[in-house]
Amino acid sequence: MAKILLHFAIVVGTFLLLARYLPGFYVPDIGTAILAALVLGLVNATIAPVLTFLSFPLIVVSLGVFWFVLNAALLILVAFIVPGFAINGWAPALIGAVILAAVNLVWKRATASSGKSRD
Repeated sequence: MAKILLHFAIVVGTFLLLARYLPGFYVPDIGTAILAALVLGLVNATIAPVLTFLSFPLIVVSLGVFWFVLNAALLILVAFIVPGFAINGWAPALIGAVILAAVNLVWKRATASSGKSRD
């Protein structure tokens, strides 16, 4: 449970950092960042698998690049749903999607078990 909450806090922090340093990515306060992270988690758990399945041929043909476009579209959807959270254009959404993917990759690598038993 603590691992999930820490990952959630990292995503909220990433939203706040993106809002501070990425032009076109607006999150006015921490409450909005928390709500956006919750909605993103919900969207990633429900809509993303269906869209990934439907766009799998494009993901394969583009060698995975279309996956970032799909995540950018999901970020724009979250910005549409969450009041106060705004992304102005595809470029900030795509950069935000790439940065969120990198943060999630680092998180998964840092928390992955090595497979060796700890006796």
